[in-house]
Amino acid sequence: MNDVTHDHDGTGQAAGDRSASGSGGEHFPVARWQARLDELRAAHHVPGATLAVLTGGRIHELASGVLHRGTGVEVRPGSIFQSGSIAKVYTATLVMRLVDEGLLRLDQPVAEVLPEFGTPDEEATRTITIRRLLSHTGGLTNDFTHDSGRGDDCLARYVEAARGVPLDCPPGTALSYGSLGYVVLGRVVEVLTGLTWDQALKERLFAPLGLEHSMTLPEEALRFRVAMSHLGEAGRDPDPAPAWDLMPRSAGPYGRVLISAGDVARFARMHLDGGTAPDGTRVLSAEAVAAMQRREADVPDKWTVSADGWGLGWTLYDWDGVTGYGHDGAAIGQYAYLRVVPRAGVAVVLLTNGGAARRLYADLFGELLAELAGVTMPPPFGPPAQPPAVDLTPHLGTYRREGVVITVSRGDDGAARLRYEFVDGMKDFSPPLEADLTPVSEAVFAASGAGSPFGEDHMPVVFAALSDGTPCVYVGMRATPKVA
Repeated sequence: MNDVTHDHDGTGQAAGDRSASGSGGEHFPVARWQARLDELRAAHHVPGATLAVLTGGRIHELASGVLHRGTGVEVRPGSIFQSGSIAKVYTATLVMRLVDEGLLRLDQPVAEVLPEFGTPDEEATRTITIRRLLSHTGGLTNDFTHDSGRGDDCLARYVEAARGVPLDCPPGTALSYGSLGYVVLGRVVEVLTGLTWDQALKERLFAPLGLEHSMTLPEEALRFRVAMSHLGEAGRDPDPAPAWDLMPRSAGPYGRVLISAGDVARFARMHLDGGTAPDGTRVLSAEAVAAMQRREADVPDKWTVSADGWGLGWTLYDWDGVTGYGHDGAAIGQYAYLRVVPRAGVAVVLLTNGGAARRLYADLFGELLAELAGVTMPPPFGPPAQPPAVDLTPHLGTYRREGVVITVSRGDDGAARLRYEFVDGMKDFSPPLEADLTPVSEAVFAASGAGSPFGEDHMPVVFAALSDGTPCVYVGMRATPKVA
């Protein structure tokens, strides 16, 4: 790659082009940000991290810590991490290439392209469109974990198995974040290109963008330095996970692009540059790039992934009038963050392998985006010092979607309680989670208590309604309708 040079200091920590100009013509102070990355990574018990910053038209890559606490192998620029749900934006970009080529229409029913697609609701099946899957408004669930094997037919087999999975909510009634729809989109890519999703990604995105440190299959990652996931108790250095990759191959379109931070920044630069690669190759039309960033749906839960709205694949942000886009990703101990600020020509990527990664992201991105793009990020979510008095009665009851039952009750002390229980095919996924709810507003509560989803921080619980008036609760960006 000729857009980045790496200055190795002998410790494995490395930096990008020290002479490149940053935003506003200022030099990007690599050494200062390397020291800050090292400091924050250690403070938040993150074993290893890579940071890529696109500013002033140049990409700078920094690295800190170790890929594996058991082996002590150091992180370097170019090290490979699991990107989790950032993979969704890659799949969305592939889909938009098909739209550019006239092979697909955004408002085309999925079943027209993919006759084997189905849900238990025949009317819903007929009305779910490509646009709704891209924007998470199709009602398809996130909680269908199905291993359809390692063969090239894994997406076809997954889509067939998913036909019996109930919807979270009726199509078009709410944004409910989900992964099943992105497997369906991956299968659409396969049917229209005649390639596997993995091969389509290589030929149609990785190759034209020169992404040499990007892949989809574990065996392809072995020729690089690869990060191990780490798990453990909050506030302590985590230990290596029992397995490197616990996701099936069918998770690819929604959750497994294996990638370096620099390559994520190169992918983001294509979107910033109106769909062209550095050599002028057109990957997407300018119209497709703009469509992906156009708001398709509002997000009642504006805190779980810092979202203000959703486009076609992209999470949309509004930082006090400064707009941006990006995505978060999580892959069983690895956490990834991408933020793009178009008006400043800035993109920032952080890939991590455990610990309090979200706190590292909040501190580091807060400082970087303020300096490079004039962005003031919101403070971390949590209850106010003096919580408001709220009538809990309208929220009490049982909420259910496929695989999950959420119960909101009043404890003996009158305080709000939440029980999050996995049922049906998910019943062995995890023991029930219990949490205390502290009011933030009439409809927003901060959950804290036992269970890894709550971690070191408070988790937002947001009460809202579907467009048909049905009450629902958002936990983890998933809409769960009230049933009792």
